[in-house]
Amino acid sequence: MDTHIRKMAQLLDNDQFLEKVGVTTKSSLQDDRPPWQDFTVSHLGTDNGLLVTHINKTKDLLCSRNSRNGVEEIEFTEETVTDFESRLSKVIELYQQRIQWLLQDSRKVFGLIKGTKVGLVVDVSHMSYRPRLLDFQKDLLCLIDEQLCYKKQLYCLSFSTEISPLWESPKNINVHVLHEARQWIQQLEPGQGCNLLKALKHVLTMKELNSLVLIVGSCPDQSLEILSDYAQQCVLGRKLQTHAVTYDCSHPGSLAVIKNLAEAVRGHYHCYSSKGENFDSSDVHLLLQESQKAKDLLKSIKQTFQRRTRGSLIRRIADVSTEFANTAPSNFLPKPPKHEGPLVIQTPCVLAKTSADWLKTNGLKAKKLNLYQVLAPNAFSPVEEFVPILKKTVSSTLHEKAMMQFEWYDGTVKNIHVDLPVLYKYQKLLAKMVRIYEKRIDWLSVASRRIWGSVCERRVVILVDISVTNSMYIIRIQHSLRLLLEEQMSNKDYFNIIAFGSDVVPWQLELVPSQPENLQNAWRWVLSLQCKGSRNFMSALRRAVEVDFKDKDKHKSQGLYLLTTGIPDQETHTISAYVAEVCRGFDLQLHVCLFSVMEDVDFNRIIPARYANPTETATAFKEIVQAANGRFHWFGEAGIFESNDITVILSEMEKANNYSQKCTFLVEALKQRSVNQSVNPFIPEEDSKMLTKKEKRRPQKLQSPKPTALSLARMYIKDNHGAERNASVRVLAWRPTSAKPEIPPAQTIKEWPQTENKRKHKPRKQPEFSVSAFYTDKGRNVGTVYRKYPKIMCIRKLVPSVTLPKKEEICSSKEWLTKYSIKKLKLELPRLMFGPGCTHQKKTVESLHKKVSAKYCTIFPSVEINGVVKHLQFQSKELEIYTEQLEKVLQRYIQRIQWLLSGSRRLFGTILEANVCVLIDTSGSMDPYLPHVTKELTSLIWEQLRKNEVRFNLLRFAENTEIWKECLVEATDETCHDAVQWVSKFHAHGNTCILMALQKALSFQGIEALYVLTDGKPDTSCSLILKEIERLRKKQDIKIHTISFSCTDRGANEFLKKLASQTGGRYHCSFGDVDGQLAAHRMLTEGLDDEDDPVFPYFEGDDLKKLTQEVAKARRFLKQAKSLRLLLQKWNINQKDDSDFKKSAQD
Repeated sequence: MDTHIRKMAQLLDNDQFLEKVGVTTKSSLQDDRPPWQDFTVSHLGTDNGLLVTHINKTKDLLCSRNSRNGVEEIEFTEETVTDFESRLSKVIELYQQRIQWLLQDSRKVFGLIKGTKVGLVVDVSHMSYRPRLLDFQKDLLCLIDEQLCYKKQLYCLSFSTEISPLWESPKNINVHVLHEARQWIQQLEPGQGCNLLKALKHVLTMKELNSLVLIVGSCPDQSLEILSDYAQQCVLGRKLQTHAVTYDCSHPGSLAVIKNLAEAVRGHYHCYSSKGENFDSSDVHLLLQESQKAKDLLKSIKQTFQRRTRGSLIRRIADVSTEFANTAPSNFLPKPPKHEGPLVIQTPCVLAKTSADWLKTNGLKAKKLNLYQVLAPNAFSPVEEFVPILKKTVSSTLHEKAMMQFEWYDGTVKNIHVDLPVLYKYQKLLAKMVRIYEKRIDWLSVASRRIWGSVCERRVVILVDISVTNSMYIIRIQHSLRLLLEEQMSNKDYFNIIAFGSDVVPWQLELVPSQPENLQNAWRWVLSLQCKGSRNFMSALRRAVEVDFKDKDKHKSQGLYLLTTGIPDQETHTISAYVAEVCRGFDLQLHVCLFSVMEDVDFNRIIPARYANPTETATAFKEIVQAANGRFHWFGEAGIFESNDITVILSEMEKANNYSQKCTFLVEALKQRSVNQSVNPFIPEEDSKMLTKKEKRRPQKLQSPKPTALSLARMYIKDNHGAERNASVRVLAWRPTSAKPEIPPAQTIKEWPQTENKRKHKPRKQPEFSVSAFYTDKGRNVGTVYRKYPKIMCIRKLVPSVTLPKKEEICSSKEWLTKYSIKKLKLELPRLMFGPGCTHQKKTVESLHKKVSAKYCTIFPSVEINGVVKHLQFQSKELEIYTEQLEKVLQRYIQRIQWLLSGSRRLFGTILEANVCVLIDTSGSMDPYLPHVTKELTSLIWEQLRKNEVRFNLLRFAENTEIWKECLVEATDETCHDAVQWVSKFHAHGNTCILMALQKALSFQGIEALYVLTDGKPDTSCSLILKEIERLRKKQDIKIHTISFSCTDRGANEFLKKLASQTGGRYHCSFGDVDGQLAAHRMLTEGLDDEDDPVFPYFEGDDLKKLTQEVAKARRFLKQAKSLRLLLQKWNINQKDDSDFKKSAQD
């Protein structure tokens, strides 16, 4: 054996190499812990030229063979190769065991904590939701008990906007210190901001620490540059290991900041999510890389020695290496919790729309908040006329001096009258819309929408890239599909999934209905997917278009959604031309979801058919999407890089910001002009005195004669003989109120009959009047004079005083609101504040050839209500009284909602009747929820049935029915105890046979109402049940109240709503009860000033839905009343300033 052979043999027998990669006969710890649970790193001796510290170097040595170019061939014995392969197999097994160990207990949540003197820095700004706080405290306690208790020293610090250290300096770990740390964790309180920089400034002063653990749950207040620069300067020259953790944080910005901060200080990062969406860890990532390199090395050994040896050696190498070389990478990858479990299907509560469609109803233009729409009523174009004497065009300077100049959208300059209250209100509305847009972006950035965007079409085909380059990401691809199937597909009509590598693998031969059983079957199929081949996207696209959408001309709302990680095998222009042809003229779009993977990982040494960097790939798919009229969505581990849906919203936000800046410019320019006018007035003092004298000398104009009704009567009688009596009556409807030219002349009487004929209102009572008749100059014609005119009564409405009952009434919200609604209490703001006499009058005066306002228009401030200008005739004190009364009513409404969300009413609603039967679904699907239902049913028996002395019976149903008693019984202590004992024996099994249960319950003597609780659709036809119930109710009028419990099937909920509506009952759903209680508590504690925060969730149940709608109406009136009061106060101040100015001018 020559020198090279001996060197390779020494390499293969070198225990130091195997000890480096993890295979050693000695454990580095003193106890009996397995090698994959090693908390330390083995220290190697000096490199003697034979020590290979990475697997890829071994592979390079094995590949260096060439006998023709002067390089000697290396030969190995069968025993040497087999021994090395066996050891390498142990390495792969060790990596897998190490990964599994890292994904257990507290290491799964926080990673592996290194170092002996640890500083624990905890962010508490994300714990406002109490269940989340309890989970966080539980995980921190596990961290203390499993890892930190074995350290030497510990220092604890919590932070939000401010920092709160537990001790002044690090403490040596003992029983008392650990007890104090546990108590500190249990007493953590939520904060507001995330001032990570302040926490770092404090903890990095502790020079004793050699390990720093940062646990962050929200996006830091400071930017990455500031944090990384400061951390790098502080750790320079120190042996400080930094371990950064993101805990259950869905904000993509925080993930990117924490990762980059850890890399900047050469530390470790760990990203944990309770939903398993964004799990990532630097330790797991390194192990996966080394595991893949080991697999590549095994394949290289197989290919190398298969050429050089024969016989049994080839077979033995193949037997040993094939098992590991062909192992799917997904077996080594971490999986989210319950990854392989059944789907938890959710019904979307809102209709999915693209952002472009959403802005059609929520954009600035749709909301009439375009700046030019707001300024248009007070915008005037410059007046230019040709003056013959001057022989040139002259522009008026009056508007330029009195108004502000503003550039219009078409490039012209207009004169603007700046109304400060209007601009102030407009800027507040812009800020409100920006907050709505921010909420839309946050909604688009979480859950399945972070990966797929918003799936809007009714017929959907999903194209999934399972090429071999995605082998290390198959778990993420599967989890992405799981989120999509759970959250966005249940309300679609039809769907299918097509996976493609080199070959196209469809789930179904054609589109199938989007039903729960089909969604579950699709998920089980997705779990079986394996990555192989290249990206033959064109074949998958042709298959979807020509098979699934073969009738695309007969259907609407069809979409293709592609999830891929790289550029297709085919040329971009070829795909673009094809999709443009198949989508043109049809309601079919192609949407691309591009997942950017890490470029530095080249698994399996796969060379794709086409290669492009991420930017080039994104550019290619943008071209394809544009040809298909679709949307482009580009995301990665750090968050969303680009999304058409989000870009459109950001553009609208920039437009709102631009409008707000222009408003600010107008206000500042007006202020500057006011300052200049006060310093340098246009008219000197002497000139103003002379002008006042001239005005006093000017003779007053004589008033024009009054237009009389006599001449009009004569004209009418002359033209219409025989209608004298009717004419005299109709003329009375008009009465001249003044003789000034601003008042329009009387209308001709011929118009009045036409106006009356158009109205279909009931006839009003004729006003009282007195008439004096006389003969005219011509013949027997008669005229009339009206001595007494009908009085126009202006009735001023006062704010009513409201008295509401403190004790809750047992009735439905519909009945309760018939007595205590805003309308019934006469607190509707438009009807109370604005009567017929408040309408702004502006009519044409023929003598002046222009429209003139009524004389009282300047006495009262004007506001625009539903597009009509009206005058506010209420005083500030009256508006204050109205606000107090409305707030009192609102608080009572919220207390009523809290009552409805408390006790057994939260699940069952309110029991209204005196003779009822409660039907409980105990089918197999109720098994996880049965303990909770029995507990709430016990509460119902004692809290409502016993307390209100209701005669009742109980019935459970599954595949058959079982009744508690044969008839209705009185609610006594003895019967209630017996009922509770019977309920405690419930067990779930079988199907859901609602019809049989309803038929049995309706047969009880004296029954008034049924309360049916179920979690799903009945086994029989819904229409059949409705018809049968309608037939049975003809004999006796019995109400059926339905209760939906944890039901995500839209069809089942619709059936329960129809059943309740058809029988005069109520539909109840407990979804959103926790958020509703929190919103009610915040309203009562924080106040009701903001209409948009807090808000109640969308309740589907009849009682809560009607009451929350009334609350929203009252809050809207309250906001309008406060704005009107503010407007009135400003108007009074301006009037006072004007009167003071006039007095000073007269003096």
